[in-house]
Amino acid sequence: MSPEPDDQLQPEAVETAAEVPSVENNSAARLDLTSEPASAATVSMSAGAAGTATAVARAQEPPPPSVSEPHTTESPVEAPHAEAPAPTGLAEANASTEPSAQAESDAPMPEAAVAATEPVETVESSETMDQLLEQFTAPEPVAAEGEIFDGRVLAVTDAGVVVDVGGKFEGLVPAQEFVDSGTPIQFGEGQTIEVERLHEYKDGYVLLSHVRAHRRRVWERIDKAYRDHANVKGKITERIKGGLVVDIGVRAFLPASQIEMRPVHDLEAWKDRDIEVRVLKLNRKRGNVVVSHRAIVEEEQKTKRDALASTLAEGTVVTGKVKNVTDYGVFVDLGGMDGLLHVSDLVWGRVPHPSTIVKPGDDIQVQILKFDKEKQRISLGRKQLLPDPWATVPERFPTGTRVHGKIVGVTDYGAFVQIEPGVEGLVHVSEMSWSKRLKHPSKIVKVGDDADVVVLEVKTDQRRISLGLKQTLPDPWDAAAEKYPVGTIVNGRIRNLADFGAFVEIEEGMEGLIHISDMSWTERVKHPSEKFKKGDTVEAKVLKVDSQNRRLSLGVKQVNDIWANWFASHKVGDVLKGKVARTTDFGAFIELAEGIEGLCHVSEIEERKSKGEREKEKGPRAARVTSVLTQGQECDFKVLRVEPEQHKISLSYRAAQKQVERQEIETYKAKATPPAAPKAPKSSPTATIGDAIMAKRQSSS
Repeated sequence: MSPEPDDQLQPEAVETAAEVPSVENNSAARLDLTSEPASAATVSMSAGAAGTATAVARAQEPPPPSVSEPHTTESPVEAPHAEAPAPTGLAEANASTEPSAQAESDAPMPEAAVAATEPVETVESSETMDQLLEQFTAPEPVAAEGEIFDGRVLAVTDAGVVVDVGGKFEGLVPAQEFVDSGTPIQFGEGQTIEVERLHEYKDGYVLLSHVRAHRRRVWERIDKAYRDHANVKGKITERIKGGLVVDIGVRAFLPASQIEMRPVHDLEAWKDRDIEVRVLKLNRKRGNVVVSHRAIVEEEQKTKRDALASTLAEGTVVTGKVKNVTDYGVFVDLGGMDGLLHVSDLVWGRVPHPSTIVKPGDDIQVQILKFDKEKQRISLGRKQLLPDPWATVPERFPTGTRVHGKIVGVTDYGAFVQIEPGVEGLVHVSEMSWSKRLKHPSKIVKVGDDADVVVLEVKTDQRRISLGLKQTLPDPWDAAAEKYPVGTIVNGRIRNLADFGAFVEIEEGMEGLIHISDMSWTERVKHPSEKFKKGDTVEAKVLKVDSQNRRLSLGVKQVNDIWANWFASHKVGDVLKGKVARTTDFGAFIELAEGIEGLCHVSEIEERKSKGEREKEKGPRAARVTSVLTQGQECDFKVLRVEPEQHKISLSYRAAQKQVERQEIETYKAKATPPAAPKAPKSSPTATIGDAIMAKRQSSS
């Protein structure tokens, strides 16, 4: 008979069978009270699961061989007397028919057995036959099927393994059971074997099952470990999809996520390992078991963390083992808790990569910088245990010192220079070149370049050093006055345009400004973009040099100075033709030549009048100007005053008109007087046109 599946062997069923009396409907042991009378039946003794004696009648069955008494057993564990059922008449009859079997037992005889040894006559005298028959009709408790024994191997035969279970019978574990399970018989004479009674007989032996007993014990152990959250030892046998198979007596599934606290990628490396696991899920009916090794590791880690957390404090120096190295730092195992050693706290100075300093497995000494007990986060520092090079920087690198270093970093705003291990300074982009036209630092220096720099400022409290690169180069402004004196014509390129002018670079590090007023003599320029654009090459004249403030004034219109030429060919008193360019309330601007303008004040436009006349004709000054001169009108103007340096010319319309009248009168007199005629009276500077007319009349009369 093959063993039943494990999922049908529930511990509850066994306990119920042991506690509640029942009649087993078994082909090898069946009580039949209808076919034969009690006197003709073969009576045998069998022990129940609780150790109580129970009578079982076999109707019309041949007795077992005389080698042993398989139908008479006792439980290895005796039940208390209080739990033993009262003896029945059938038990007494069995005891009277087989006194020799009872005498061979070495165990103390229970009260029921003692009562069974009394003479039959006593029973017959006190009880009638009817009462005895009534006892046969009532179901008697029998040994529960599935009881487990620890027996001793007597012999190994072709039929199987003969086992002595310590009672009045010997059992047989069929050889077929080992064949079906796929395992050979590994037991020898004298060894202890765990078996389960099947209540079947073969060749005079009670059939036993070792496989079923073993599996039940295994499931009981797994179920207990599941309830108690206890660890179970097993061995990894194979890899399957999503995890591993662990043999803990039964096949259990270990998911890949439950192997370690961190993901495990090489599952093949775990095969054939002995491992402790914790049962997470259990379904005995289906035979499914899910286990976890991670739960044990986490529990151990938590225990270690709790113990370690009570001893840690900020500022404490501890020794740990490098667990992992990343780009941003090192994870250090402190013995139950991991701390982060940031790359900036690894050593004094710049670190290309933490792996150049430490490697996984190294033991290092670190200091606890910060400990967050709630979040279980620890910040570590290693450089804090090393000598601080910044402590003596002000003494070793005072301001103005020229030092040699190496470019270790380039950013948009400058370059970092390492002047010694652990000490770095910044060369700002404005300190890289004397030119105001800033370039990207990567176009001037590169990482790894050697460079000479000058210490500009040291801030020890902020651990900052300001360095200068251009200070190691000649300053073009130191010789600007000698190289570019006032009046020098220079050539340059327009680098930038502003609302007030254009910046021209005449050499590397030196720029000059062409103001908007110095761009044209003749045009009114509102924005430099009207005359130039970035990148244009221009010719200009140096107007002013300020080396201290690093300023250079340039002019384009001064290259062709039309004012100088005009002042050289004109002087005060000249009467010139001019065109009214525009009028204002204080006078009129007169264009004397292209790009040359003079001012005719309102007082030099109208005739001089007495105060009374001016008050009578009082009106807007602009109207007084436009009443005489209008825009675009061409008239004669007399030069009253010139200021070459200021490019100013003062003109007079009234004086020019009077001078023109006098010239006309003199010309007329010269033409009207004959050569022989007497001399006309000399003209007076105060003569008027009326005087000329009177003189003309007199001469004609």
